[in-house]
Amino acid sequence: MKHFKIYLSLVFVAFLLNSKAQNNDITCYPPNWWSGLKLNKIQILLHSPNKPFAKNAQVSTTSKSIDIKKTIPFSNPNYLIIEMEVKNNAAKENAVFSIAENSSSRTFNWEILTMPEGNGVQYAQGINPKDFIYFLMPDRFSNGDEQNDINKRFKDQSLNRDSIFLRHGGDLEGVINHLDYLQELGVTTLWTTPVLENDMPNRTEHGYAITNHYRVDERFGGDNAYIKLSAALHKRGQKLIMDAVYNHVGRFHFLVQDPPANDWLHQWPTFTQTNYKEQPLFDPYAAQSDKKKMLDGWFTTEMPDLNHQNKFVENYLIQHAIWCVLKYGIDAWRIDTYIYNDLEFMNRLHTALVTEFPKITDFGECMVHGTVNQAFFCENNLQTKFKSNLHAVVDFQLLFYGINQAVNEDFGWTSGVNRLYNTLTNDFIYKDAFRNVILLDNHDLSRWYSVVGENLNKAKIGVQWLLTSRGIPQLYYGTEVIMKGFTNPDGWVRLDFPGGWKHDNKNVFTQTNLTTQEAEMLALVKKLGNYRKNTPALQTGKLKQFLPQDGLYVYFRYDDNKTIMCVMNTSKETKAVHFKDYEEITQNFKGGLNVVNNIKHTQNFDIPATTMYILELVK
Repeated sequence: MKHFKIYLSLVFVAFLLNSKAQNNDITCYPPNWWSGLKLNKIQILLHSPNKPFAKNAQVSTTSKSIDIKKTIPFSNPNYLIIEMEVKNNAAKENAVFSIAENSSSRTFNWEILTMPEGNGVQYAQGINPKDFIYFLMPDRFSNGDEQNDINKRFKDQSLNRDSIFLRHGGDLEGVINHLDYLQELGVTTLWTTPVLENDMPNRTEHGYAITNHYRVDERFGGDNAYIKLSAALHKRGQKLIMDAVYNHVGRFHFLVQDPPANDWLHQWPTFTQTNYKEQPLFDPYAAQSDKKKMLDGWFTTEMPDLNHQNKFVENYLIQHAIWCVLKYGIDAWRIDTYIYNDLEFMNRLHTALVTEFPKITDFGECMVHGTVNQAFFCENNLQTKFKSNLHAVVDFQLLFYGINQAVNEDFGWTSGVNRLYNTLTNDFIYKDAFRNVILLDNHDLSRWYSVVGENLNKAKIGVQWLLTSRGIPQLYYGTEVIMKGFTNPDGWVRLDFPGGWKHDNKNVFTQTNLTTQEAEMLALVKKLGNYRKNTPALQTGKLKQFLPQDGLYVYFRYDDNKTIMCVMNTSKETKAVHFKDYEEITQNFKGGLNVVNNIKHTQNFDIPATTMYILELVK
């Protein structure tokens, strides 16, 4: 009888555990939230692929800090959404939720945190013309932890530095190990390609096919490594830019493999790719079919297109953006493939971010052709029906129709350095062109040194222009040591940074086995990067440019304290420079000091062919 009673007791306990079980199969997106946020009415997406939710499932909580408004089921029973409010005065709590389903129930925990201090000071600081951005790919920069090179949990098991398309093992610890190097360059801000989980079968080195928005890829070191990197940068007074991808996800994202409903992605009868043409978005004569294909077509077969007009998708992405700022200490956003997103949605996302973080900034990748086309996608002075609130763009126009032609084309009425001058004259269409991020190359473009035909003088002109022109300069890893390569295919511009791996024969960090030319360029970047860092005139000072004359282009950056004269000779012969030709700026100055080599120049001097001088004027 005693044994029978024990048996009944065990059965009863088992029944209780089964009828109200703590379910570890439920994943919550977002996994937590913060009290004190203005966005306190949020949705939690619950995913339970191993035990679908009952149609009549209802969610409740014992937490006094949470007010559940609604439980929403989907056609796919693996999902539920909870619409709820987190009270602004809520204390830190590991809230317990209960899901009632028919005659049983199960529970899950969800954490409430309090807002961290330092909004706009220790994180969400934004970027501005005072900054100098260094852009790198973690997989190709440095391997700081060989233990995470291969992870059996992921589909991509590659590790081969001899292949330009496979993983090479670089990680966030490798970046942390070389923050001293970035400071030596004068860099104030780090931007990396996406670090969120990318569980795709191949081509995972770039990170743009995200499969989980709420987890940093473990092969980069996971959440802890990214948080450690953020803290290390902030301790040095530097900033962190996160690369956001809102247009699409990777094909193996759980929202693609197991979608809540068929309207979370843009669906077509057969595979339909975007036309990659931005013009229908502002063309007054555009066909709606072209506009739809531009916005709703998939980027590639491996990158399904998210439906931003679905309110649940919108909430999921907006909450993710806010969550990342607080979780990882993000200062600014670079938004990938910006022009392919639903632009009204992007305006709402921007508003949500700046509402919570007034100093945060965002800039978009708008790889288009034409200054009007580009300005349409950010804050501008255009009279158009749609008005973007994006702070800035990556200024491809100053590259495609500017510095590239300045050094590679012969001078003419509309060619050579006149192209650079002309493109800058269109700055009046931007609300603030100084916010734009300027560049010489990146992970999608041919390397600058290759673009200029491996001509060191031309390459140096590009770097000198980058660090003295208006805007926020962005340097792609390796440009400082004239890494080369053409984007045919793109892997050739994504090679390993020399010295980032043990036993590398060439090491940029220690300046071992660098060629004379590599060392020259590295020294130039360090000199100018730090000079710019300590010279407000090159950051926020005014810009005045004079009409180019026979390949000679002169512009000035100046404020009340300093005047910097930038002389670019793009011709094939020596040119004479006379202060009297620029009297409205130079009339009170006797000469200038070359900030690169410390050579003094008088009011009249010669500048060799294919050379640039940067002079700090003296009275």
